[in-house]
Amino acid sequence: MRQSPGNVRPGTSRKAFRAVPLAELPAVWQPELSYIVPIRDDSDIACVEALIEKGLTNLSWITCSNIEHGDVIFPRPDRNVVDISYRESDLHHTLFLTNRCNSNCLMCSQPPTKHDDGWLIDEALDIVRHIRRSPSSIGITGGEPLLLGSRLRQVLDHIEEVHPTTRIDLLTNGRLLSDATVASTVLDGLSAQVAWLIPLYGHAHMLHDFVVQAPGAYEQTLEGILRLQERGFPIQLRVVLIEPVLDWLEDLCDFVGKNLPFVREVALMACEPVGFALANDDICRLDLNDWQVQLSRSSRNLSRYGVRHLFMNTPLCALPPELRSLAQRSISDWKQVYSDECTGCAARESCSGLFAWHERAWAPTKITRIEELA
Repeated sequence: MRQSPGNVRPGTSRKAFRAVPLAELPAVWQPELSYIVPIRDDSDIACVEALIEKGLTNLSWITCSNIEHGDVIFPRPDRNVVDISYRESDLHHTLFLTNRCNSNCLMCSQPPTKHDDGWLIDEALDIVRHIRRSPSSIGITGGEPLLLGSRLRQVLDHIEEVHPTTRIDLLTNGRLLSDATVASTVLDGLSAQVAWLIPLYGHAHMLHDFVVQAPGAYEQTLEGILRLQERGFPIQLRVVLIEPVLDWLEDLCDFVGKNLPFVREVALMACEPVGFALANDDICRLDLNDWQVQLSRSSRNLSRYGVRHLFMNTPLCALPPELRSLAQRSISDWKQVYSDECTGCAARESCSGLFAWHERAWAPTKITRIEELA
């Protein structure tokens, strides 16, 4: 989510609006949606006010230079800013449903809270309704979305209803799917295109449970994975590369190949330097260049069993040359940056780059310009 300065029409409430140029408003207007017009001058304001006086009460205006046609925004009139919750031109789209979680992962980028934040679900439903063009995919994240039970199912069904061609990537720790009631509520009759992104941090309970700081999580996670496999849902395992995970990464990849070969893929991910990772600097801050042997051996283990795998959030210069083709540009547009050292890099266009806040914390490796592509 981006935030930009902007002044809105007095009396405008905080709710979802779709941004539309004044000239295109007549062609797209629907009574059940809310629209906001980025204005250029006083004459634009006068036009919008005239439309409102004639009964278009689902209309407002805003002064903001950073609004694009099709943006879904939430004005904050009390602060003279606007939250841009959805932008068509972005590569990645995500709905944040809750900040509550039943784990406390050592490197969590979104430290959980306990307060009721059900309003986030209402906002997510409103965002989905106001999206102009169906994206190829949209992510759902938290916190832990499975804590929402029937309300999570409501979001999944709503996305399918409004955007039937959109694939949903649902990030969850999977633990609550071990509960038959929760699994039934969320999964029974689910026809939306949902891929389940589930972290796994070790090949034994003491490793995984330590990383997520939740006794019993390992068994619950595996049971949840097996429930999804029984129902034929695609599963991506996610492995965040911090020290206690890297120490045993080869064994984890061997375990996955032997016991979970049905997963769609395994994502090996550099740690995002924010949230709990800052408090656990001693095990989260590292240079992936120091772990290239482990990364290569782990990749070979997965390949041996035919398990597709990829690297995410990882600059290409952090990987051995033979693994660079497995890396994806995965950092969300609004938080992706490059360093000065990336200038002139031959691989920049295909590189994930860095999290914007790495300068306040750390990068996953010492950035080294790649002079030519292999």
